[in-house]
Formats: sequence, structure tokens, C-alpha cells
Amino acid sequence: MRYYTFGDEQPAISPDEFFMNEALKEARLALQEDEIPIGAIVVCKGQIIGRGHNLTERLNDVSAHAEMQALTAATNFMGGKYLPECTLYVTLEPCVMCAGASYWFQVGRIVFGAYDTKRGFGRLNQSVTHPKTLISGGIHENECAQLVKDFFKGKRK
Repeated sequence: MRYYTFGDEQPAISPDEFFMNEALKEARLALQEDEIPIGAIVVCKGQIIGRGHNLTERLNDVSAHAEMQALTAATNFMGGKYLPECTLYVTLEPCVMCAGASYWFQVGRIVFGAYDTKRGFGRLNQSVTHPKTLISGGIHENECAQLVKDFFKGKRK
């Protein structure tokens, strides 16, 4: 496993932490656009090949989730519709729609930050993803969750 370092004063971090930080950058872009702050990236062989953040308000499209944006960008980059050697990093556990889409994209791995106890696919049935898809959760969980909590807290004021 490769670890990424950023100068002598910072400790090495795992690839999952590094790429989740990139997904968090996308989530912050969504926040700047007053979208629910969820970000996603797709990585293949250590390279980011797709980025996305929620665009449901701007596009007036309930399916314009971060995962859908990133997966579509990745397939455009790859020139094909399947992503079996790729990892989807997303700041919030995917909903059933996005997990189902990952099945059709045949994503090799899904890594998410915060668990979504209300709408996350895991609470319903994990078989919605492709049988070969590996799933990991809880990477930068607190930071990912806090972005969403703060967003909705601000909306309730």
C-alpha cells in the first residue's frame, strides 16, 4: 500500500484518507453552491478520473447526486461504461439509487466517509451493489458527517 506524504512535518496518510480528502473538496464545492455538501471522486490505478458533487438544486434534477456525476465523468474518461478496477470515494454512504448505479457501472470498490442511517443503502440491503464490489466506510467519518449536519442546521435557522 502506498502512503502519501506532504513534507517532513506532516505524517504519511493512507491512499483512502488522501482520496477522501479529495472527495471532501468536492463536498465543499457543493456547499459553496448551497447544495447538500456531498462529494465524490473515482480513482483508477492511483489517478482521479472522475469528480462530482451534488447538483440537484442547480440542475433541478433529483438524480444529480455526487456519485452519479463522478461515475459519469469516469466512464467518459475511460471511454467505456464499466469501472471494475476503480474505486468510488464518496463523503456520505450512497443512497439506494447511487448504490444501484454502482452495480451497473460494476465499480470495484466503494469507500465512503459518514454512514447515512436514514437513507444509506447499507441499512436496507447491501446486495444492491455488484457482488464483486468491496465496501469500506468510516474514512474521515466525523468531518464528512459534520459538513452535512452543519448544512442542515443552517437551513433550519
